[in-house]
Amino acid sequence: MKNIYIYTLGSFLMAVTLLSCKPKSAVSDKTGMAYNKQEYGGFQVNNKFKRGPGPGLVEIEGGVFVMSGSAIAIPGQELSEYNHKRETTVSSFYMDETEVSNTNWLEYLNWIRTNFPTDYEYYYNELPDTLVWRRPLSYNEPYVDNYLRHPAYQDYPVVGVSWEQAERYCAWRTDRVNELLLRERGYMTSFRDLNGSNGTAANATTTNRSTAPFSTGAYLTGQHDDRGKNAIKDLNPANAAAGQNAGANSGTRNVRLEDGILKQPYRLPTEAEWEYAALGLIGNTQYENIYENKIYPWSGLGVSSAKKSTRGMILANFKRSKGDYMGVGGSLNDKGGLTVAVRSYLPNDFGLYNMAGNVNEWVADVYRAKTFEAADAFNPYRGNFYTDKKVADPATGRVELDKYNRPVMVAAASPRKQTWAEKQAAAAAGVPDSARVTAYADQRGYRDPATDLYGETTLINDKSRVYKGGSWDDQAMWLNPAARRFLQQDQSTADIGFRCAMTMLGAPEIRSTGKPQFKQRQAKPFRSR
Repeated sequence: MKNIYIYTLGSFLMAVTLLSCKPKSAVSDKTGMAYNKQEYGGFQVNNKFKRGPGPGLVEIEGGVFVMSGSAIAIPGQELSEYNHKRETTVSSFYMDETEVSNTNWLEYLNWIRTNFPTDYEYYYNELPDTLVWRRPLSYNEPYVDNYLRHPAYQDYPVVGVSWEQAERYCAWRTDRVNELLLRERGYMTSFRDLNGSNGTAANATTTNRSTAPFSTGAYLTGQHDDRGKNAIKDLNPANAAAGQNAGANSGTRNVRLEDGILKQPYRLPTEAEWEYAALGLIGNTQYENIYENKIYPWSGLGVSSAKKSTRGMILANFKRSKGDYMGVGGSLNDKGGLTVAVRSYLPNDFGLYNMAGNVNEWVADVYRAKTFEAADAFNPYRGNFYTDKKVADPATGRVELDKYNRPVMVAAASPRKQTWAEKQAAAAAGVPDSARVTAYADQRGYRDPATDLYGETTLINDKSRVYKGGSWDDQAMWLNPAARRFLQQDQSTADIGFRCAMTMLGAPEIRSTGKPQFKQRQAKPFRSR
């Protein structure tokens, strides 16, 4: 009954969303021309857009905070070198409620095996390194075979994944979420019709749809042609006329970015976003005044609960001392020896679980010891490498796709929009995009003092990525949200996992109800007669 209720509620919400996305007629306040009408050129505007998070995400209302302001002294390490305290503003965004679990990752592997059954390299490259459990003087061999796949650990955070694997998972998740939205709402062929019923798959060749795996990038460039029963009507007069005899899909089009239906890409959070979300100062703030700072994702200076019903219980999964991973038998202090389920303990004031302990978490940034002395005060981030879709046919604008039906990305050819003459001159000269990269395309070394990059011996380079949060194998000092360490982006360990984030578009305020607002006035309607 519970599953029936969930699906029924989900179908209702999808129907409401579909209705809300249907554009209504409006008039331009600058030209007087009507929107969403074929006779006026068919310019379509969704003036009923309502944003919302993708599956698994919660809303994080942004704001100002002191980056590294919660830092505590670490023996043998000066705070000045640990991170630079600086007032910083973070935009509102979405973040995963929990860490990505083993089941989440097995879903990824299953999709690869189903859609690319003979591509053994693809499957192998996405396998976590389960050998991270092996240690010369520990008997951890059972975890090598069991931790990822056995149902006893299905809700535990995936480990043994590199930063690069986490990035690829985010891209895959983006495509699956957007495909679900399009198919379940009828903009594309439904999963039921795509895969058939009673075990009989539908014939894709008779329904005029692409058989390649769905990719958001290919779909937005018009290179994944699949229209469902609720496909959006194309109001462009030229396209409508050309499509009159084009079959079932005549007069319809793919969903566009302007329709506001597709979700933004899932990605790793920036270091600033992660630290802001972990602190959860929203619970300690009133009228822009923070009345109590935090050194952990919870309030107070201790690591155990002060509530009467749970007094003394440890609030996170970490190592209390060099040898105490879980406490005394019969009275386990944090209920875990290694990792624990991703929904363990209490969420912080943003509703996020395990922002301290359990596993460290990859963030997007390239590591530099003194990043925030130079980084911008608004959405600070180090690691920009600007890319563009590789154009396969300049005349039609079609982009080159790889064997997984995803756009091929190349380094940005220019820091600004090139003029048409510049683009044509480069094309006529046969200069490939990769040969026209400017220094501006890679900002990872921007404003770096030479001493930060080079020396007689250094482990820091442009592939050193930040991880944060502390883990089951760390002591309490690493639970502080300001704590930061680094590892090479192609390496993995048994105590590093990750969670995803997503950019929130539009106004930063999430809920305006009950808050003072300036009244917005609508434009006066234009009347031509």
